[in-house]
Amino acid sequence: MADAIRENRVTVNGQAAENFKMPINPVADTVLLDGKPVRAAIEKPVVLMMNKPKGILTTTDDEQGRRTVLELLPEKYARLRLYPVGRLDKDSTGLLLLTNDGELTNRLTHPRYEHEKEYLVHVNAQLTVPEMQQLQRGVRLEDGVTSPAHLKEIKHTPPYNYSLTIHEGKKRQIRRMFAHLGYNVLALKRVRSGNLLLGSLKPGEVRELTAPEIRVLRGRNER
Repeated sequence: MADAIRENRVTVNGQAAENFKMPINPVADTVLLDGKPVRAAIEKPVVLMMNKPKGILTTTDDEQGRRTVLELLPEKYARLRLYPVGRLDKDSTGLLLLTNDGELTNRLTHPRYEHEKEYLVHVNAQLTVPEMQQLQRGVRLEDGVTSPAHLKEIKHTPPYNYSLTIHEGKKRQIRRMFAHLGYNVLALKRVRSGNLLLGSLKPGEVRELTAPEIRVLRGRNER
């Protein structure tokens, strides 16, 4: 199959497949080889939580050979077609989900579901009340105005001095929001995704989510 992809003989939903690691939802996506449907074996859905360390890329591969989050996975997950849900830039740390479930990924990343994410932020100054209100109302970035956010000052988790909750996923959004006010983000850590808390997971560690946790992420609270 890898040779067929390199020869542009494989399409996913009408577009040429990018590479053999390209995430595929076997239920929703149409995969063709030489114009004929490919019937892929459906893997068991797996959802992992990782505490992403600083300096690791949130991607499946890197042309420059830099380390990616997939390289941190235990061996038993290495052969699964897992991919990151959303973004955490190279210098940011904290809660990152990885899965092979395309439907769940869409639910967690599509703006219409307004999936909350909470971050701890270390900035190089104390914000004024008007500045905090501006961040909460939304600031105009080059790719649009940010949606309303929840911001509060914190003192119990040094070196972080603010907690920010958003439900968007613009590229480097939080860093750009503070830069808009003239402040530099010195450290950024995601500690919550929806109802999931990072908890005591150490940098580089992963754990598999339980069935009840996955049901909540899907918006299904039934037992």
